[in-house]
Amino acid sequence: MKHIAILGSTGSIGTQTLEIVRANPDKFKIIALSAGSNSKLLLQQIKEFQPKLVSVLTKELAEELRNDVNSSTTIVYGDEGLILTATHPDVDFVVTAIVGSVGLKPTIEAIKASKVIGLANKETLVSAGHLVMDLANKYNVPILPIDSEHSAIFQSLNGEKNSQVKKLILTASGGSFRDKTREELKHVTVEQALKHPNWSMGAKITIDSATMMNKGLEIIEAHWLFTMPFEKIEVMIHPESIIHSMVEYVDRAVIAQLGTPDMKVPIQYALTYPDRINLAEESLNLAKIGSLHFKEPDFNRFPSLRLAYQSGKEGGTMPTVLNAANEIAVAAFLQGQIPFIEIESLIEEVLEQHKTIKLPTIEAIEEADRWSRLTTQSVIKRKEW
Repeated sequence: MKHIAILGSTGSIGTQTLEIVRANPDKFKIIALSAGSNSKLLLQQIKEFQPKLVSVLTKELAEELRNDVNSSTTIVYGDEGLILTATHPDVDFVVTAIVGSVGLKPTIEAIKASKVIGLANKETLVSAGHLVMDLANKYNVPILPIDSEHSAIFQSLNGEKNSQVKKLILTASGGSFRDKTREELKHVTVEQALKHPNWSMGAKITIDSATMMNKGLEIIEAHWLFTMPFEKIEVMIHPESIIHSMVEYVDRAVIAQLGTPDMKVPIQYALTYPDRINLAEESLNLAKIGSLHFKEPDFNRFPSLRLAYQSGKEGGTMPTVLNAANEIAVAAFLQGQIPFIEIESLIEEVLEQHKTIKLPTIEAIEEADRWSRLTTQSVIKRKEW
């Protein structure tokens, strides 16, 4: 039986992970949970799964929660609480489903504590890929991808040699506005942006999908996860989201992983690896789908891809700045402060102001993250949108 901690238990990945645990009580046990401010849902999860430790965002939320839960569950909070969740001595598998760069420190500490990592927090590798992967190698800790695209590549690489890979092909749905021109994007609303055609995801990642920054971050993540140069990582728009990603080998064989657009598949594969168990979901019916479509992305239409490749190749603190600026820009759009069309231009302006630090320490990464957020907020306030 695997003993699990979930960072971000009330989010999309977290709740689906708990559905898998619920369906397999003989295989998984929840030891620790962390959540932000959704205390109502978290309380339901505590009552059902009876974790030993729970972390919330603030001291006030922790005090409120203590009044409603059994004394056998310890309640903690803040950054320290996240680390305690990720390093609980009874945990052997940590699902990092928390959104944003806040997931970096608890992931690092979990690796140092020799916990297996189920990685759904792509910002961790985007911001500090060199540090995280070096630590994973040092402590011999597996990092198992939960993103559907990286899980697909992981499965397609299984048993093969990296030296014989010609390229990785990350597929992308194209997001909510894949058929709109840049001109048509000038007046889109938050509500329109949050209507993803294929996937059910949280607000931030849905907006990232619409700009394709999500795919840009995945390019950088794939670089670190699979030790692959950026020149060997490509993106293909695939509106049906049936082929989740592919690997082409030097002999021109292409191996792909197919499935319905269901995040439970990669989540469960990470939890059970190297084994597979039954998943009570609808099977893929290719005859019913009929046809699949593909096209190369236009970097002028999706400038986030260009920015991600440039930042990834520059390396150092530049991907950290990219990620932090994107988080602030997306939040500003969701709050109605900037138009959707300006998300990428805002990020690019911040990137142009940054002086890269090569091979940064964790302290330098944190400073670059802080600088990027403050600079992005400053640009938002300075401009008339």
